[in-house]
Amino acid sequence: MEKTKKSKSSAAKEIILDIVICTAGSFIYALAVNCFVASNDISSGGITGLGILINYLWDLPIGASIFVLNVPLFIIAFIVLGWRFIVKTLFSTFLTSLFIDLGDLFMPSYSGDKLLAALFGGALMGIGLGIIFTRGSTSGGTDILSRLLKKKYPHLSMGRLMMVCDMCVALLAGLVYRNIESILYAVIVFLVSGRTIDFVLYGASRGKMMMIITSKSEEISKAITSETPRGVSILPVQGAYTGEERHMLLIVVRPQEVTKIRKIVKRYDEQPFIIISDASEILGLGFKSGDSDI
Repeated sequence: MEKTKKSKSSAAKEIILDIVICTAGSFIYALAVNCFVASNDISSGGITGLGILINYLWDLPIGASIFVLNVPLFIIAFIVLGWRFIVKTLFSTFLTSLFIDLGDLFMPSYSGDKLLAALFGGALMGIGLGIIFTRGSTSGGTDILSRLLKKKYPHLSMGRLMMVCDMCVALLAGLVYRNIESILYAVIVFLVSGRTIDFVLYGASRGKMMMIITSKSEEISKAITSETPRGVSILPVQGAYTGEERHMLLIVVRPQEVTKIRKIVKRYDEQPFIIISDASEILGLGFKSGDSDI
């Protein structure tokens, strides 16, 4: 009985957290659309961009247009991703559409430099969408399409997938506004938004992968595991030219831990061969939970 009560309590907390976080993300996204993007005739791409274009051509509400245009994607997502995903997405899309139309009545609109509008609009959109994505939801539109594509291409980030999808709408915006600058500003919005989404989603798990080829593998690995919270994998390697057999230490660390690891290595081996590369997403103990479906 206690386990059942705890599980119900945990589920209730998760639902409340979903509601609060998705509401915050939707509001930030609406702020970007009303204050910076739509008011400066800049397409934000995707279904939102189409909603902005519809508003420009026929003066229809942006939020309502977004929700109606999302209906076909909801149906596809229900079939492929399941009803749990759709419930969250319907909620986030409804809130986003509602906040955009309500916000149009009271949110201030920036009418200064269009470049600043594109930069700040893209950043706020990325923050809003990234926050929504952290709860396994989307705000609809190309967010759903990107999620569907990520099922097939899991190595690609959400931000990049969305940028590709949104580019098609940017080209359409150039035709509607009859201004090539609209396309250029839209590209800025995509780039800033995409990078911001990736930072919100993966920023905390970004790190460095270190590959250390050394003859002192045992001493160095023991020192690393005892002096740092990181584990080490030891792989046998052989030099193609010399034929000499050595070991390679494979370590994934946070950026601030690289210097400490290098000092440990230098303590035992004056001439190690070290390769340090970026790791854009790290799943596992000490980094990010591996059960995320994002």
